Amino acid sequence: MLARTTAFTAHDIGELQQSQESSPTETVKDALARKQGAVIHVRSDEMVVEALQQMRDNRVRSVLVIDDDVLVGIVTQGDCAIKVLLPGLDAKKTPVGQVMTAKPVTVKPDDQIQACMALMSARGFRHLPVLDGAKVVGVISIGDVVKDVIRNLELNVSDLLGFIMKDGPGG
Repeated sequence: MLARTTAFTAHDIGELQQSQESSPTETVKDALARKQGAVIHVRSDEMVVEALQQMRDNRVRSVLVIDDDVLVGIVTQGDCAIKVLLPGLDAKKTPVGQVMTAKPVTVKPDDQIQACMALMSARGFRHLPVLDGAKVVGVISIGDVVKDVIRNLELNVSDLLGFIMKDGPGG
């Protein structure tokens, strides 16, 4: 038995592209709305052990460093391992300010998740603090970006299945 093949016309492809282009682009604000909980943070004068306890207790891999409501840095599990453990420093006696990444790159709520993904990829970041003006409103992680990519792929598959099952090429 011969398999039936169907070719898509330029018109069909145009309709598919138009439906994908009309779908709203995900923003940082949208991604933050799906997250729960407060912004996890420590002060720069707190000891690294406090930052690690916050990470453990909140099941996150980084915490923001905020002094007097101002973002001054970010500290990750990697920072703690490489800058404290490897040199043999004591996490109970080492201040976060000594090991944090100062003046981290930030994004705004209206920025596109796609732009965050490009920035993370280009610069090797896994976490981006989100500032609304000078106020810290959250953190976008590589996990948030991956979830968005998966959500968009699922929508695209759904759109394609709908197109094939309902409209189909040629009618």
